[in-house]
Amino acid sequence: MKKLACVIFAILLMALPALGEAADAVSSASTVYYFDGISGDDLMNAINSYSGFYAVASVNADGTPNIAFFVYAMVKLEDSYYLQLGLSPNQTTLNIDNGSELMAMYGKSPEAYPYASVGARMYLARVEDEATLSALSAFSPAGYTPLYYKVTRVVPMG
Repeated sequence: MKKLACVIFAILLMALPALGEAADAVSSASTVYYFDGISGDDLMNAINSYSGFYAVASVNADGTPNIAFFVYAMVKLEDSYYLQLGLSPNQTTLNIDNGSELMAMYGKSPEAYPYASVGARMYLARVEDEATLSALSAFSPAGYTPLYYKVTRVVPMG
């Protein structure tokens, strides 16, 4: 009887997380910043120097995180900044196709520390407006069709 009670208790404990509300990891993560931020033209120029640390995060279909390392570029159109992502088919592109939001991180190459201490996390929104995509295509090398994401918010990297 004790074994049956233990099994039932274990099943109830495993079901508890499914009953609670899911945490909003994007809005609750890192509300205190320990590193210096970078934004605007300074961020664009740092990203386009192709030195530093680059990452893009998405969410897998099962809800687990996916972090991808690849180098991206930033362009400015009027008063907005856009990330130019060149992706070969992989888990990140599958997540994009499944509607995952993306967040990018850039850490500037170390100057005073043995690790990046200046950088940014960028909230992104996929560009789907044809007029904007057409204007952004002027920044693409010939024969290259990147994905464009508008940078909607920038916060220090951590």
